[in-house]
Amino acid sequence: MPKPNDLEQKALQIIMNAGNEGLLQSELWRKLGASSREGSRIALKLESKGLIRRERELRDGRWTYRLYPKRLPASIDSIADCPCMMCPDSPRCGPSGNITPQDCGKLSEWLFRIAESTYNILGDS
Repeated sequence: MPKPNDLEQKALQIIMNAGNEGLLQSELWRKLGASSREGSRIALKLESKGLIRRERELRDGRWTYRLYPKRLPASIDSIADCPCMMCPDSPRCGPSGNITPQDCGKLSEWLFRIAESTYNILGDS
């Protein structure tokens, strides 16, 4: 029988794989092969650790919870449009150079766009 911490890790991975659409708590139980009681406890633990958020949802006439990851795994897509990738000044860019990441308008603009889109997806949760 897997240890509770192993089930928590597996549950977190399942929820993260669900992405921004989230996952119904009942779907999590089924995927874990756990009882509804175990699934509820795991979801509550992950929420108390700040790893997921739970939102109440009416589904088929019954109240349940949809589980969302607080953070998604990083992917290459997240930096594919970073201006540094194709910047002609990148060989001269650095903390002690004439060109620095702290003073780059293109990089700042890109970071603000990322922050704004992340806020719009997650809201103020």
